[in-house]
Amino acid sequence: MVGVNLIDLKDVFKIYNEGYENEVRALNGVSLTVERGEFVSIIGASGSGKSTLMNILGCLDIPTYGTYLLDSQDVGELTDNELSKIRNREVGFIFQGFNLIEALNAYENVELPLIYQGVGASQRREMTLEALERVGLGERVHHKPSEMSGGQQQRVAIARAISTHPPIIMADEPTGALDTKTGEHVLEILKGLNREGTTVILITHNSDIAESSRRIIRISDGVIVEDVCREVTAP
Repeated sequence: MVGVNLIDLKDVFKIYNEGYENEVRALNGVSLTVERGEFVSIIGASGSGKSTLMNILGCLDIPTYGTYLLDSQDVGELTDNELSKIRNREVGFIFQGFNLIEALNAYENVELPLIYQGVGASQRREMTLEALERVGLGERVHHKPSEMSGGQQQRVAIARAISTHPPIIMADEPTGALDTKTGEHVLEILKGLNREGTTVILITHNSDIAESSRRIIRISDGVIVEDVCREVTAP
């Protein structure tokens, strides 16, 4: 339900080589809240800190300083094992490079996070096929990544991300390796998930892609410099 903060960052820093001459402040005092059910784009140039921010939000990394509450839970207090469980349960990741396992077919790639969650075989099959049907790949379940186009591979990656029905989808440049038409199809899938209540966080350097969302957060040199909500006209 929109109106409940799912994500709450308070004065978060991510510092590499702290105290040394080559110190880098990838995030420099970022505070940010995201409500449950929002579609947010985080936009910035290469080196702006947007990917570091996604890694923090997705529990792939933890802040050097500051507090991150994910669904009211303090991420900084969790062990590596607990962080892994949170990632698998709460977040579905979509990356520009697809990150599929080449030796596995579409079905096996999508099934993998369900295996990690300990879902039983019968339910696992149902959820895997449901996810592949959702992205229009019900007929490609036995194809390996090398036998599919870039757009099809990205749709497999989306199916894998949504197979566990996570409350959050984090998409890092999900259209970056795709042609314009295929990229638009991927964005439509993300919009559809958001309409059904999934919180979507889209990381991009492209202003046109960012326009897909109602809320746009602009980051530069590790600092949020703009955070605007706008009306999005329905197609």
